[in-house]
Amino acid sequence: MDKNWPVSGQVRCEELEDTHAFGERLGRALEAGDLVILHGPLGAGKTSLTQGIARGMEVKGRVTSPTFTIAREHRSRGTGPSLIHVDAYRLLGEASGAVDPVAAMDSLDMDSELHEAVVVAEWGAGLMEQLAEHYLLLSLDRTSAVEEDPDSEARIISWQWH
Repeated sequence: MDKNWPVSGQVRCEELEDTHAFGERLGRALEAGDLVILHGPLGAGKTSLTQGIARGMEVKGRVTSPTFTIAREHRSRGTGPSLIHVDAYRLLGEASGAVDPVAAMDSLDMDSELHEAVVVAEWGAGLMEQLAEHYLLLSLDRTSAVEEDPDSEARIISWQWH
């Protein structure tokens, strides 16, 4: 991770484009070997945030929810790292405590080694931390904004580097 990226913080994204723009800034700060874990309920914006990250990393391919593919690798358009986008819940299954995330990722037979790519794991909190010594946990909250204004599309994204 770029040393100028704050260790922790929070941002309010009023619209989808704000979520993409924040993700793009984050994507430009990420480096090979970084693990990003996205936490939030269904519809919170995890895939939208990952689309912005992909734009900032300048990777190939359309970023969609990994639910049906479990994981997808997006190669760099230049010399940067690949993006590996994972649905951790589907990868590890319901018995996630008994499954080794490193072995599960290896079983996907990706072209890139994990230390050569950026891994973004949706539904990864409590599951994927074993993949790296350090990781960035992002929590996406739509509930708070909707409670204030039922018509709100805002997301509050909080992050903490662990």
